[in-house]
Amino acid sequence: MTKIISANLNGIRSAAKKGFFDWMKKELPDFLCVQELKAQQADMTDDFLQPHGYHGHFHYAEKKGYSGAGVYSKTKPDAVHIGFGSDEFDPEGRYVRCDFGNLSVISVYCPSGSSSEERQEAKFRFMAEFAPHLKTLINEGRELVICGDWNIAHKEIDLKNWKSNQKNSGFLPEERAWMSHLFEEMGWVDVYRHLHPDTTGEAYTWWSNRGQAWANNVGWRIDYHVATPGMANKALSASIYKEERFSDHAPLIIQYG
Repeated sequence: MTKIISANLNGIRSAAKKGFFDWMKKELPDFLCVQELKAQQADMTDDFLQPHGYHGHFHYAEKKGYSGAGVYSKTKPDAVHIGFGSDEFDPEGRYVRCDFGNLSVISVYCPSGSSSEERQEAKFRFMAEFAPHLKTLINEGRELVICGDWNIAHKEIDLKNWKSNQKNSGFLPEERAWMSHLFEEMGWVDVYRHLHPDTTGEAYTWWSNRGQAWANNVGWRIDYHVATPGMANKALSASIYKEERFSDHAPLIIQYG
């Protein structure tokens, strides 16, 4: 059994104060992918770098208090790749890949476009650059799991208020078509949907801090495990942990056989 967790922390220091690393110790995942560290190397204590004896590898943003991604693993990786070779987006700290034998585990934090038109344009540029990289990855012939905050809800069942969000970042037709291309043409598998094709409200992983979104479960499913078919077919169970709140996202836990 291999347990892989993806969690957007919305600040590693904030999540730590809310008990995230205590929860990690209870869960004892084989791999834990984290996003939105909002920290630089200098901010990372030993408890953040190597919690409970795990090996941690991170991609920090050059801009302070922004973005960042990481992979924690029980075993030391054979190889680590920081960034995916993008002149524009690697400085934002969005990508860590760790190789273990024939398995690669990747943590990715895709841009959000909700703050401005400029950021939405940047998000489209990221998608255009990331798609060829995803094609290269799937052609490597390895088993891969890409965990992270993709900042896109793929289908109508992936968010509560889909009708009113059709012109909003995260549910734009171009974004949804891009996800469809990955799953339907490129060969990647949305592992949660592979296991739960019809689940709606229980599938959400992010809730806005505005209004009563959390209380009323007005959520979005924007955190994914995206895997090669061989790895996806090993998936046994998927759950979203909501008993405690470490962030505005909830951790996505998938067990692989």
